Amino acid sequence: MAMEAWSRFLDTFFNLDVIERYFPAIMKGVVVTIEIAAAVVVTGTLLGLVLAIVRTFRLIPMNALIVVFVDMFRALPPLVLVLLVYFGLPNIGINLPSFAVLWLVLALVLAAFAEEIFWAGILSIPKGQWEAARSTGLGFLGTLAYVVLPQAIRLTVPPLTNRTIAITKNTALGTVIGVGEILNQATTAQSFSGNATPLMMGAIAYMILFIPVVVFGRLLETRFAWRRV
Repeated sequence: MAMEAWSRFLDTFFNLDVIERYFPAIMKGVVVTIEIAAAVVVTGTLLGLVLAIVRTFRLIPMNALIVVFVDMFRALPPLVLVLLVYFGLPNIGINLPSFAVLWLVLALVLAAFAEEIFWAGILSIPKGQWEAARSTGLGFLGTLAYVVLPQAIRLTVPPLTNRTIAITKNTALGTVIGVGEILNQATTAQSFSGNATPLMMGAIAYMILFIPVVVFGRLLETRFAWRRV
């Protein structure tokens, strides 16, 4: 009886015929997922850093717009934003490919969180360091670039790494708008095969992709953490 149950389990989740048939599709989804995740991390992090730097100039109208942007994209669920952009923009004549919609939304969400993290790092630098740098002849931008930002970025690595990992896993939301990432390929294959093996393949693919990223993030946290006295 136990052998029969084990056989049914293997046939449901690890069917070799299904694995062979849909492995190329899952691998195609892996490539798309990597492309989206890389684009989101680069653009979202850089945009967040730029917004935090802009806030240091203390321009009230600009800062107010940045705060509104950050609060809005931190408050709204990414799925709502994806659906809003994908189905809403065509109504005003803007048509974006589903890949671009997913990249744009996730990059903006990451930028909102990254901006707050970078801004907190900048504010954590003692005022005396600003004053000491200015007394040596450095201007505002020089002080920011050579004294404040290097320290602030070091402080932000642990929280920024965690937030980046959390947001890049949202690439799975692409399945609701037809982006051919891992989950989309797995659910499509599961529908055609009538077997759960493609879903298991997708789960394994996510683990293979993101476990090294999590481990790398932990190493970064250790590397950039301030030494305890």
